[in-house]
Amino acid sequence: MNSTQNPRDLWSIILAGGNGERLKPMVQRWLGRHRPKQYCTFIGTRSMFQHTLDRSDRIVPPERRVAIIARDHRDDAWPQLSSRPKGKVILQPSNRETAAGIFLGLSYVRAQDPQATVLIFPSDHFVYPEDAFVEMASSLARAARNLKHWIFLLGASPDSPEPEYGWIQPGAHLGWIDGCRVRGTQAFFEKPNLEGCKGAMRSGALWNTMVIAAKVETLWSLGLRCFPEMMRLFEVYSESIGDKREEQVLEGIYEVMPSRNFSAHLLQEFPKHVAVMELRDVVWSDWGKPERIAETLRQIGREPVFCRAHIA
Repeated sequence: MNSTQNPRDLWSIILAGGNGERLKPMVQRWLGRHRPKQYCTFIGTRSMFQHTLDRSDRIVPPERRVAIIARDHRDDAWPQLSSRPKGKVILQPSNRETAAGIFLGLSYVRAQDPQATVLIFPSDHFVYPEDAFVEMASSLARAARNLKHWIFLLGASPDSPEPEYGWIQPGAHLGWIDGCRVRGTQAFFEKPNLEGCKGAMRSGALWNTMVIAAKVETLWSLGLRCFPEMMRLFEVYSESIGDKREEQVLEGIYEVMPSRNFSAHLLQEFPKHVAVMELRDVVWSDWGKPERIAETLRQIGREPVFCRAHIA
């Protein structure tokens, strides 16, 4: 694979619509109120959302960044956006799982540049160090720009049989880009039981980070095959983008929007369309439970800004 320079057709989508329910008790003990984890500053001076924006902006100019934010979280999000170029922010009327969040962002990008390549970042995951992660995400985007019919994913090497994660079973060697090996995908396992996780680890499976790169039209065509009822709604929304009806139409389609999980209901159905690159020399965690936060911070030798008693 040959890398391509000057990616003027590259966009990023930041997924920030989650509610952080699993960490809710800990955050309430710590802050005295609930705040979705992506807006929390667990270490240093930046929230997980701000870290994600900064990583994205190192690869894609902020004017081509689309952030999907839950409308109910805007009071947490706006202050964290105030001192930076905002890009495009879409307030999602309600949480309808990951597929709706992704295709909402894709609707906007597709309206601006139908030939675009997108990098999709969850905003509530921890990565360290950031430089190595940014390099690999950039390589992922270059792979997607060169091979337009594939979806590319970053996979993380597991250090435990984690039932709360999605798993990827890598397949045949496809090639190299920037020194990174690219493999096909045999199967996806969305949150298997403990024994399934142990079997996945033994077979060399990777954690699914849900960091995705692909051509817009590749994702859109697979969406039409998997979620025809959802995609009809986003086609309606797409026609309203840029005019005074946009917010009203968005509100209307979300009143009937189905909830679908992108990994379980699309990636798992079409593994032959997915290629995976393994993160190298990067610690990755989705920090879905307090114990994960404590273990990750111990691993990298850092102290949190909150009291460790809040984890208990």
